[in-house]
Amino acid sequence: MSAQNPASESSPEDALARGAEQPRSGFRIPKIPFWAQILGGLVLGVLLGWLARSQQIDWLVTTLEQVGGVFIGLLKLAVAPLVFFAILVSITNLRKVNNAARLASRTLLWFMITSLIAVAIGLVIGLVTNPGAGTGLTPKDGAKPENTGSWIDFLTGIIPTDVITPFTELNVLQIVFMAAVAGIAALKLGEKAQPILALSESVLSLLQKALWWVIRLAPIGTVGLIGSAIATYGWDLIGKYATFTADIYIGCAIVLFGVYPLLLSSVAKLNPVQFFKGAWPAIQLAFVSRSSVGTMPVTQKVTERLGVPKEYTSFAVPFGATTKMDGCAAIYPAIAAIFVAQIFDIQLGITDYLLIAFVSVVGSAATAGLTGATVMLTLTLSTLGLPMEGVGLLLAIDPILDMIRTATNVAGQALVPVLVSARENILDRTAYDNATSFELDAKEAPATA
Repeated sequence: MSAQNPASESSPEDALARGAEQPRSGFRIPKIPFWAQILGGLVLGVLLGWLARSQQIDWLVTTLEQVGGVFIGLLKLAVAPLVFFAILVSITNLRKVNNAARLASRTLLWFMITSLIAVAIGLVIGLVTNPGAGTGLTPKDGAKPENTGSWIDFLTGIIPTDVITPFTELNVLQIVFMAAVAGIAALKLGEKAQPILALSESVLSLLQKALWWVIRLAPIGTVGLIGSAIATYGWDLIGKYATFTADIYIGCAIVLFGVYPLLLSSVAKLNPVQFFKGAWPAIQLAFVSRSSVGTMPVTQKVTERLGVPKEYTSFAVPFGATTKMDGCAAIYPAIAAIFVAQIFDIQLGITDYLLIAFVSVVGSAATAGLTGATVMLTLTLSTLGLPMEGVGLLLAIDPILDMIRTATNVAGQALVPVLVSARENILDRTAYDNATSFELDAKEAPATA
């Protein structure tokens, strides 16, 4: 009997496998990195905004506004339940961490230290550059905001009058309060609260997955947000606020690329370049979305990839997303207060600068991770006794400033858990040293611990 041809003995599955190993012919669309999509969105948004303004294309202006509005609306849609369940779960997850009270106190301490450094930098920049001089603006150009913040409102506004209104009116500070109370109560109940905790973790995972899908729309949202800003205000506005805008960007850049690397290398004994490699996806998304809470799932993911234990990350990141605001609550109000004082020809003294620092450290929770820092600015102005009309001077330029402010916020929210973990010897330094950027893929949405 003659020997059979080995090829004839192969099964159909083997043939399929061999076919799959062969390179496919034909044109394949290359996958565009997410950062390139964001950059493309920025460029396209600027071009469309310029076109809409220069040619007075009303329908294009409206379209850009609606596209940007829908993206921000989708982010805000998830804010209330996301904050509630993230804070609740994060507090209960502390039971899984050794020395939980010590970690929580160290986290809060470093939040305060970095905020003090950031506000000091903001004050120095404002005093050196005089951002209110030469703008051509007068007190008549200002207008009081509809909503203002004061210490009485801040303190009394923490406790809600009912459990529904904070969610319908998106009062994040009250939502944080209710979530903290619920989390502490769950810890006290122990096993009896386990069904609620299991449900909370499932809901949080569901919300994070849904928000991850929204995050993937960021390049489209970028076109609308940037295009709308350019179409509505044009380049003349940036020119009028050139010094002030430059001050905010320079101040945030000093904190981002000066202070943070210095803390990483001196305090944590870590390579700062590795931090930015790992944290870049969250920083770039924060720049576009202008929402710390909206970026929170990505911030949590990059922090875990930088070697911070998952149980600690699930506490520190949600906590930071609602209270840690080096850009919005430190650099911005410091420079803005000096700007407003110069426009209204009011002299500030040493006591006023100390008050600005105090408000930045204690009142940063008033920003609560939402787009914009108007509440924080009004709180600062009211504390200093400066005219509230000064807020109206800055509202137009706010979207452009908010991008770098939020990027700085989120970088700080990832930095502090890394610092604390390194100091407490719980950081996985191998994971940190190997951390790299990653594509924002819905399949890689962070899972709740």
